[in-house]
Amino acid sequence: MKLSEIKKHLSTATAVNFILTDGSSVPEHFHVTEVGMVTKHFMDCGGNVRTEKTANFQLWEANDFDHRLKPQKLQKIISLAESVLKLPDLDIEVEYQGDTIGKYDLGFNGKDFILLSKQTNCLAQNKCGIPVSKQKVVLSQLVPANSNSCTLDGGCC
Repeated sequence: MKLSEIKKHLSTATAVNFILTDGSSVPEHFHVTEVGMVTKHFMDCGGNVRTEKTANFQLWEANDFDHRLKPQKLQKIISLAESVLKLPDLDIEVEYQGDTIGKYDLGFNGKDFILLSKQTNCLAQNKCGIPVSKQKVVLSQLVPANSNSCTLDGGCC
């Protein structure tokens, strides 16, 4: 999800809730302690130099159980960060503390924001010797283009 999308969802939301991939909720008294831009400048295993930029939200919870972040307040925080940090309309990555800091993509189910699991990937598979996945085909389900052209008694064999 991009910054423009979360702002659109917040404009009609009545509450800000985050749901984890296991279906549990981030406690209602969470804080958004950071909104920023993270730049990752790196070289992949194929020797290609790359740069990725994401908007970063950090969710944190304290023992202030009466705290509730309203949609309008989060919109203001995002707008201020866009203005001060000159944030373009970037994809959002969310950090949230579990056993360690987890990084999530952000989705929306029509009511709640969903923290989506992220996966690693090789960006230079053609240079790493990773075999190309072959399409699995069930031979018994193949139908010849001209079904009379190549049968045992059809004369083509």
